[in-house]
Amino acid sequence: MRLLRLIPLCWLLIGGLPLTSVSAELRPNIILILADDLGYGDLPAYGAKDVRVPNLDKLATEGVRFTQAYSNGPECTPSRAAILTGRHPQRPGGMECPVGTGNVGRYDDAIRLRAQNDLGLPPPMASLAPGLKSVGYRTAIFGKWHMGYEPKFNPLDQGFDHFLGILGGNVDYYEHVELSELPVFYEDRNPVKREGYLTDLIRDEGSAWLRSQKPEVPFFLFLSFTAPHFPFRPPGVEAQPLPTAEEWTKGTRANYVAMIESLDSAIGKILSTLDETGAAMNTLVVFASDNGAMLPGSNAPFRDAKETLFEGGIRVPVIMRWPGKIRAGQINEQPWMLMDLTASFLAIADANPPGGRALDGYPILVDLRRGQKWPDRDFFWRARRGNRTWRAIRSGDLKWVQRDDAGEGKEEWLFDLSKDPGETMDLKPTRTEDAKRLFERVKSWELEVQSER
Repeated sequence: MRLLRLIPLCWLLIGGLPLTSVSAELRPNIILILADDLGYGDLPAYGAKDVRVPNLDKLATEGVRFTQAYSNGPECTPSRAAILTGRHPQRPGGMECPVGTGNVGRYDDAIRLRAQNDLGLPPPMASLAPGLKSVGYRTAIFGKWHMGYEPKFNPLDQGFDHFLGILGGNVDYYEHVELSELPVFYEDRNPVKREGYLTDLIRDEGSAWLRSQKPEVPFFLFLSFTAPHFPFRPPGVEAQPLPTAEEWTKGTRANYVAMIESLDSAIGKILSTLDETGAAMNTLVVFASDNGAMLPGSNAPFRDAKETLFEGGIRVPVIMRWPGKIRAGQINEQPWMLMDLTASFLAIADANPPGGRALDGYPILVDLRRGQKWPDRDFFWRARRGNRTWRAIRSGDLKWVQRDDAGEGKEEWLFDLSKDPGETMDLKPTRTEDAKRLFERVKSWELEVQSER
C-alpha cells in the first residue's frame, strides 16, 4: 500500500513538475501507433519468422525495443482507457471489458452503466490529450476509439481536435460496418462513408494531417489502427462478400500476416511523411500493441492469449524512436505498463494532468532519456467478462494469477518469470506463503482502484 501511494508522488516530483525550462518550440511532437490484437511473437524483432515488416524493423534499429512491456488489460477497451487516462482502467467503471458490439455491457458494472446510457470513458477522466492541449499541442486520433458509442464520449470532448474512425471494437475493413445496425464510422461527430481499405484510410488521414501541421506548433497524433484484429480480411479481397457472423472471428495465418504487412506499409508512409516535412528529428514515435493476440496470431514464447492474464494476454511488443534523445539500437528489459506512456508524454511535453489529477503511471521516458533505470514496483491487473474475473500481480519476478468463475470455482497459479517466462511450472503448492502475500496485495490494490462512478 505504501508503494502504491508513492507512485503519484513520484509523478509529481519527476514528471509533473518541469525538469527543465521547455519552450513551446522545443516541445517534441508525439506519434502513438497502436496495433490491435498484435501478438508479442508476431514481429521479426520479437521472433516471428513468417512476417516481413521492414519499417518496424528499421524503427527498432533506430530506437529501443522493449521486452517486458505490459498492457493494462488483456483486451481493447481497458488497454485504451489506461492510455487515455494514465490510470488503471478500473477507476472509470465499466471499462474492464471491451464495450460489446452494438453498445453492450458485458459484466455487471458495465451492464449497470449501459442501462443509464453511460457506458464509456467520461471526458473529465481523460488526461493525455487534454494535458497536451493545455500546453499548445494540436491533437488528432484516427482509427479505433472503443471508448463508448454515446455522443457524450466522442473524442472531440476528450482533448482531440480531429477524429476519423470507428466507435466500436471492430468493423469490416472494406465496408466499415460492424455486426449491428448502428452507424460506427465517424468523422468528428458525424457518421461518414469512405471508400477504401481501413488500414489505408487511417494511413492517408494521418499522413495528410501531418502535412497540414505548422512547424512551430507541437502535435500529438494517435494512430489507433484496427489491424490485425478480426475480421481477418487482408488487402485485395474486396470482391469477396462481407463475412457472416460465423466467419467474423475466423481467419488464416496467411491473411493475418498480410494484414500485419499492410500495417507496416502504412507505418512506412507515416515515417516517410515525417522525413518529408522535416519533423522527424523532433518527433517521438511509439509503436505498441494494445494486448495479446488471439489465433491465428502468435504470443510466442508466452502462455495463452488475449482475454487471459497469462503473459500471452498482456505482454506486448513496444518500439520507440526519438532521434538524438533515445540511444538507437537498445533492447530494454525493464517491466512497465502502457499507462506509463501517459505520464511519459506529459512529462516530456512539460505538461500536467488536468486538474492536478494523480496518475497511476510512471514517466519511464524521463529515466530512459537519462540512461537510468526506473524504480521497481508491483504491477496489477483485473479483467472481467460475464461471470469470470481474472486477477494478477507481478512483484519482482514472481507472478500470481487467479481465474474466478463466480460460483463455479477458482484456480490460482504462482510463477517465477525469471526462470519460467512461459508460465509452465506452478509454484503455488510449494510456496503458499508467497501466494497468500501476493493475493493480499491484490485485495488492497482493488480497494485503491474502485470505480469512481
